[in-house]
Amino acid sequence: MPIFLLILFSFNDSRYGGRWQGFTFKWYTELFSDGSIMESLYTTIIVAVIASIISTVIGTISAIAIHNMSPRKKAILTNLSYIPMVNPDIVIGISLLSFFSILNLKLGYITLILAHITFNIPYVIFAVLPKLQQLNPNIEEAALDLGATPIQAFFKVILPEIMPGIITGSLLAFTLSLDDFIVSFFTTGSGVSTLSIKVYSMTKRGISPKINALSSLMFIAVLALMLLLQLRDAKNKSQSDNVR
Repeated sequence: MPIFLLILFSFNDSRYGGRWQGFTFKWYTELFSDGSIMESLYTTIIVAVIASIISTVIGTISAIAIHNMSPRKKAILTNLSYIPMVNPDIVIGISLLSFFSILNLKLGYITLILAHITFNIPYVIFAVLPKLQQLNPNIEEAALDLGATPIQAFFKVILPEIMPGIITGSLLAFTLSLDDFIVSFFTTGSGVSTLSIKVYSMTKRGISPKINALSSLMFIAVLALMLLLQLRDAKNKSQSDNVR
């Protein structure tokens, strides 16, 4: 219901959300002509894309390493990986700010991306690990027996099997990065503003309906992406069932 109302009032002619004064598209046209909002959107998307790609690569490698460890080491590293997920965001934000200060890193794009990579990695790990645990333990040995090198066995046998988990982890990382406010607030510098920080700064003088329009477009885009992924998974499952 809140999302429905958000979309509905993005077409409201009134600047104030409490009253309906007619249907209009003006907030959408004004949105694309607002340089500060669009710059914040571009920054958010660029940071989210870079952070999700890097965290997906690191998280996938880490998940494979953890999966192949001895039970004791696996338990230790699995529990350590939970820490960024259960810690309050404000603790992560302050700790990263202190860490960057110790390293004398100037707050800006680099620190913002590093911060997003840091809190995204555990989510990728726990998206990929279940797929690794579902694998037949003999599948890699069978590929090696058939003449594949270890690298070929990974890319042609293991990777396709765990790809659904990797895609899930990358989408989760992208969404979390897109949504984050607290960690971004502590690790960004002047002149670098994500969309969440921009919206927060606007609350002091009232949220513009242009934000409703932007949020509606983002919601529709994410919904369309999820539907496409669902259709893709259903198609792959259907093809797999036909092969069997």
